[in-house]
This record gives sequence, structure tokens and C-alpha cells, in this order.
Amino acid sequence: MPLHPQIAQLIATLPAPPEGPIDPALMRAGDEAHVAPLEERLPLHAVEDTTAGDVPVRIYTPVDADAYGLLVYFHGGAFFLGSLNTHDHVARNLAKETGLKVISVDYRLAPEAAFPAGLEDCHAVVRWAAENGEALKWDGKTLALAGDSSGGTFVAAVAAMAHDEGFDRITHQVLLYPSLDLDFDVDRYESLRENAVGYGVETAGLKGFNSFYFESGADAANPLVSPIKREDLSGLPPALIVTAEYDPMRDEGELYGKRLKEAGTQVTVSRYAGANHGFAQNFAWIPEYYTVFEETATFLRSTGE
Repeated sequence: MPLHPQIAQLIATLPAPPEGPIDPALMRAGDEAHVAPLEERLPLHAVEDTTAGDVPVRIYTPVDADAYGLLVYFHGGAFFLGSLNTHDHVARNLAKETGLKVISVDYRLAPEAAFPAGLEDCHAVVRWAAENGEALKWDGKTLALAGDSSGGTFVAAVAAMAHDEGFDRITHQVLLYPSLDLDFDVDRYESLRENAVGYGVETAGLKGFNSFYFESGADAANPLVSPIKREDLSGLPPALIVTAEYDPMRDEGELYGKRLKEAGTQVTVSRYAGANHGFAQNFAWIPEYYTVFEETATFLRSTGE
């Protein structure tokens, strides 16, 4: 299937990437300028800004109920972009479709806080959620993780950390077009070559965008940086891995799913035809791509437990 015509139309209007060094502050300001006004956002029973320990979070309660399953959400943004606001609509859609109480994590961003700061924040919030179940009205059952792009990196890494610590409360992991191999070797994955140019996120820009995360001296071979480098993938929670046909990072997500399955993990890998990287954030207004939230809900209801 060709690139969806509405996606192609929008991409055709995008300016060429700026030459010279990337300015994180400028790019963040640009992203924040596109956030929808509060009155235009999907209404839910309650939305609250608070803290999980020292980490800012936003908690989305879909309906009034006595108890809820929990979903901890890590936004994308190449580790240096994104916020509670830029991904507010993603969290709201997750809450609406899954019926779970969603905890969106405002983790520290690179370069101000490079690896492992953001990962540590995400890990801490998951532990906080489990330890504060009574206050959150947690049903004691579902504790899912979800993340898009670099947020998917954090999902895979936090799930692995929890396994190694003997923390067995995580029930599901949802990785939306995840970035799982941060060495960006174009010879490793066909999709890095096949989808290199013309689909929004471009292969040549990946290393520069993610370079801020490495300013602490992080190594792309570290499985907490590149989760696909982890040798033993056994014992991890059931996974839904969503990929996009026209995403340079498509193949690493699908390979990770294959390796999880070989290790005995229950896995669903779902490739969205005609879609590009970021479609759940940028193109959920297209009906066939909004279904990613419905598929997530179905996966969470039918898997594990």
C-alpha cells in the first residue's frame, strides 16, 4: 500500500530540515505551539497533574469507578522532545479506549538530563504506581506499560529492569513504533534504507536527534539504551508491538517481536499499512489509524492476567 494520501499531503508541506546544529529549546517550543487548547481535548472523568515521588505525572481517569487497572505511559520525542502536553491527546485516547487509569510520565529530557535520567524516572513511576495502589484505586490486576517511539524504548527497558529485579507486577507492554537499536547501522535493517527519505522521520537525522541522549557517555550496545541488544528476553510481559510500513525503524520493532516470541513471550506484532513513524500521535484523526488505540485495548483485555 502506498503512503496514506492524507499523510503524504501533510509531509509535502513540511519545510526542509534546518541545516546546522539542532536547537532543542527551539524545537520544543515549536511542538508546544501546536498543542490543542484544553476545550478541544477529549473529555474524561478527571485529569490531574501531580507527582510520583519527585517525577511530575498527569493522571487520566476515564470514568468514575471503584477500581481501575493502571497504564503507565511514556511519551516519545527522541529523548529530548515531548511533554505531558504534546502527547496529552495520546494519553486521553489510551484512557478512553482501554478504560484504564493512565499515568503519563513527564520524565527528564536530554541533553539537560541524558541517559539514564529519563529511564530512571520512568522506572521510578512504575514502582510508585504499584506501591500506591490504594490511593490510585488500583484493582491489583492490570499494570501495563505503553510508549511511542523513544517511549517504546523506555517500555522495553523498564520491563527488562523489572524482570531482573524480581518485580513481577507488570502485566503488559505496548510498544508503538519503538526505537530499539540506537546504533542506527543502515546495513542492519532494510527499513532504514527503504524508508530513508520522504516519510517524515528520515534515517540520516536519527543519529543527530538521538545524540543528546548519549551526552552522558552512554553506549548504544547497552541493552538499557538499545533493548534489542539484550541477549535473554525470556520472562518478559506479554507484548503488543506496533510498527508502521513507512518507518525507518520498522524492522527493529518487528525483529524484537520475533525474538520475544522465540524466548517464549506472548507477542502480537501489528504493522500498519500506509502509515509512517508517529502516526498514533500525528494521524489518529484518520479512522484507520485511530484503531491503534482500539487494538491496544483489545490486547490489554485479552492477553495475560
